[in-house]
Amino acid sequence: REIAENRFERRIEERSIEELPAGEVLIRVKYSSLNYKDALSATGHKGVSRDYPHTPGIDASGIVVECDTGQFAPEEEVIVTGYRLGMDTDGGFGQYIRVPASWVVKGPQNLSLREGMIYGTAGFTAGQCLLNFEMVGIKPEMGEVLVTGATGGVGSLAVAILAKAGYSVVAATGKMDQQQFLLNLGATEVIHREEMNDTSGRPLLKARWAGVVDTVGGNYLTTAVNSTMPRGAVAVCGLVDSDELKTTVYPFILRGVKLLGINSADCPMESRIEIWHRLANEWKPAFLEEIAQECSLEQMDEKINMILEGKIRGRIVLRHRD
Repeated sequence: REIAENRFERRIEERSIEELPAGEVLIRVKYSSLNYKDALSATGHKGVSRDYPHTPGIDASGIVVECDTGQFAPEEEVIVTGYRLGMDTDGGFGQYIRVPASWVVKGPQNLSLREGMIYGTAGFTAGQCLLNFEMVGIKPEMGEVLVTGATGGVGSLAVAILAKAGYSVVAATGKMDQQQFLLNLGATEVIHREEMNDTSGRPLLKARWAGVVDTVGGNYLTTAVNSTMPRGAVAVCGLVDSDELKTTVYPFILRGVKLLGINSADCPMESRIEIWHRLANEWKPAFLEEIAQECSLEQMDEKINMILEGKIRGRIVLRHRD
């Protein structure tokens, strides 16, 4: 909550269901997860959440309590990610959420509520990158795929999902002490992120990547674009380093490189359902649990500070008490 102008405090307090925003589906949240955007919301970032007091949590999985439209039955397992959940409407860090029915996805078979939150927005974003690769014809046999920011939430799940789908994945990270973790996820090679920080100023570099999942932005993204193979594609889904992209038209007009913008929050429902189905089936890594750490609401304060400092590996799953 905001305690004075631009001064905020985080605390756990009891609120009533009646305080939740209007919506057609009331859900008892079983699990949520921690994302960078949640941490920004929890520190009073007005670009993410404008009104306080506020309950963050852009991801939630749980059980339907009631549904005004009849689209979902009581006790049905569901997932909600994206849209404005946890940004300008109370999110999954609370034990209940109330949302429009158009935001809700029926939990797919072969995916538990906990597994849904190991994925969360991070895994869904990684899945959307892979779906976009398929749509523009990036196939495993075309060559290596690079993942930047590979130990983060999106990055680690992108490594695992792409490897499961048959791609040869090169993971770029500044945390070389996590090399074995990334190899265990399915990476064929781990490189230091500075290998993807070219400062020569050349508009084209040696072509290496059939595809790139970039979570970092800035000069790392520029380097990735300039070193992508002819007819390759770069999926842009983050700005951990910078929101800037400085490049030329040459990768696009001489190599036919495709720049794919990934906006998971507003992904159309048809694609959303397909991505969740595939995450529950052919894209699902056998070791999904290894990517996650579970925490309680009382432990979340520490985890928020850690993710802001870049100290989180993989995914943090919040489990609500029954």
